[in-house]
This record gives sequence, C-alpha cells and structure tokens, in this order.
Amino acid sequence: MLRFCAPEFHHDLRMIALLQRVSSASVDVAGERIGAIGPGLLVLVGVQPLDDERTAGRLLERLLAYRVFGDPQGRMNLSLRDTGGDLLLVPQFTLAADTRKGNRPGFTTAATPDEAARLFGHLVGLARAAHPVVATGRFGADMRVSLCNEGPVTFWLEVPPGGTLPYHPS
Repeated sequence: MLRFCAPEFHHDLRMIALLQRVSSASVDVAGERIGAIGPGLLVLVGVQPLDDERTAGRLLERLLAYRVFGDPQGRMNLSLRDTGGDLLLVPQFTLAADTRKGNRPGFTTAATPDEAARLFGHLVGLARAAHPVVATGRFGADMRVSLCNEGPVTFWLEVPPGGTLPYHPS
C-alpha cells in the first residue's frame, strides 16, 4: 500500500533512530512516569511512509547489535545485547521532518499517525520479545524525556524501507 509522500523523497526515505547511550533515562506524560531505564540506550524513533514490519525488525536488530559500549580497553566494541543494558523506545515523528527549505519544518515525509503508531507498536513488540528490559514513551502524547547521556554518545541510524535483512530474534 502506497501512502502519500512527495515523489522526490521515495528513494531515500528511511526508518530513523536517534540513539543515545545513557546511564539513565525516563519519560513522563502528564506528570506520571511511564517509562524509565538504567544504563543502556534511549532511542527516539521516526517512521516514514515506506517503512513496514521488515524495516522495524531490521532497525531493532541494528539497535541491539550496534557497538556503542566500551570494552575493557575502552573501545566501543560492545552492543546492548552484549551488555544486557536497558532500552527505552520513544516515538518522535519530528525526526522525519523535511527541513530542506524555509523556516518551518514540513511533515509530508513522516508516516501518517495511524501507520506510525502501528509500526512503532510493532517495533516495541519485537523489542520486548528479544530483549529483557524495554520501556517506552507513548505515541501521540506530550512527553517529557529526561536522560543522562554517557560520553556523550549519540548516533543517527537509518534503515531502508523494507529493511535489508530479515529479523530473527536471538
């Protein structure tokens, strides 16, 4: 099913994850803490129109395997899976904004709210099946996200629409 998107973006739209290595992170909605983690990754997730379940699976695989934690020599050689760290997934549609021109972002490059909520939920389900500690933000809510970034270590990950590899939980 093809969803609306300006044709010039079709070739380079990607599911987006802005991941941050943290010593702790939390998300509150209306004064209530709905998710919190200790050491691990805080991941802001942006969904774009051509993303699907395979894209979400491949993104999760990359998140769990991405080597951003220090080994005994201090080199970034360990993944979230290696360390057993926590994972906080937070939906953030503004990551998919078109900021190429003007002074106001456009959102035709973001998936529709219904589709983004569905795919974010799918990503969360895969994460909970594959990793021991997963907390989340709430799709569509006005959230307050707090974190203590370690390093700081922050990376922008993208996965092509449809993913490039199938996801198989370990």
